[in-house]
Amino acid sequence: MADLQQLFQLGQQMQGRLQQLQSELAGRTIDTSSGGGLVKVTADGRGTVHSVVIDPAVFQKHDAEFLGDLVLAAVAEAQRRAAELLQAEMRKVPSLPFASPF
Repeated sequence: MADLQQLFQLGQQMQGRLQQLQSELAGRTIDTSSGGGLVKVTADGRGTVHSVVIDPAVFQKHDAEFLGDLVLAAVAEAQRRAAELLQAEMRKVPSLPFASPF
């Protein structure tokens, strides 16, 4: 029964660490751009986009489809970097010592 209690405590500790990690990631900033800096995106470490800045030159020289592609590329890059950051941080979280019942 002591093993079950220890396992439960480890699970609670891991859950607490994961919640802490989510909070930490929310406080991290990821800046990306596309089109040579014509579109800039800022997101947090969870991949939530907080701002999109578009250089006015885009409106003078390009069509809406081009602008859409630039925004999509910058957002996708921000989300990719956030996912990489999460994976890197998750590798630091110790796994629970399970003994397989099979």
